[in-house]
Amino acid sequence: MSERFEFIDAEKATRTPSGERKYTVTLMCAWLEVSTSGFYEWSARPVSARATRRGHLTVLIKHIFADSGGTYGHRRVHAQLTRWGQGCSLELVRALMRAAGLVACQPRPWRHSLTAGTDAGVIPDLVARDFTATAPGVKMVGDITYIPTWQGWLFLATVIDCHTKAVIGWATADHYRTPLITAAIDMAARHGRLTPKAIFHSDRGSNYQCRSVRLRQALHLVEARRSVMSFGGYRCAPPSS
Repeated sequence: MSERFEFIDAEKATRTPSGERKYTVTLMCAWLEVSTSGFYEWSARPVSARATRRGHLTVLIKHIFADSGGTYGHRRVHAQLTRWGQGCSLELVRALMRAAGLVACQPRPWRHSLTAGTDAGVIPDLVARDFTATAPGVKMVGDITYIPTWQGWLFLATVIDCHTKAVIGWATADHYRTPLITAAIDMAARHGRLTPKAIFHSDRGSNYQCRSVRLRQALHLVEARRSVMSFGGYRCAPPSS
């Protein structure tokens, strides 16, 4: 019931552009199915000890939140209140922060970086953001993603044909070094879908840009030309089906 009275008390000050009251107390009481006399009796009551304590805690919570630069959530705020000798429940702190509109800034989760900043050297960009092809086996794109498992990270390397949008080669391992890439390229070659002078394009990840003999040999065996994304481009992601 008090929540309805609080709503009426807040809305009764709303004015129209001409300065008149937008809603009357009588009308709002009728809408919310409460008595007008009950509202005026409620509004005449002195502030309760509970409301006074909640107001005091809200002031302290805002101070702690501001001192933390907006990074403290309700658990850290509760811990600070406890250190100050302000006994209260964790759920009360959560409710007061929500009512005050205090939302902590959460740091971005840590993620693997598969594109270390190394120089591709003389490796050209033969794709220039054109991920289409006139026939199968002419242009391929490669990428690596990672999957969390109960036993750690599982890394997946893929080779995708730009014409069919099909994964023609893939490999998995507990690392994302060059052997993972070559294993995916070998699978694509075994499928026999690659044409001579085919393009193998990737991002600027160190594992694709490195001077690995195994990577050069794998591409040489399938007569593929290396290509890496130029600066200012975007990461090569698998085409949508």
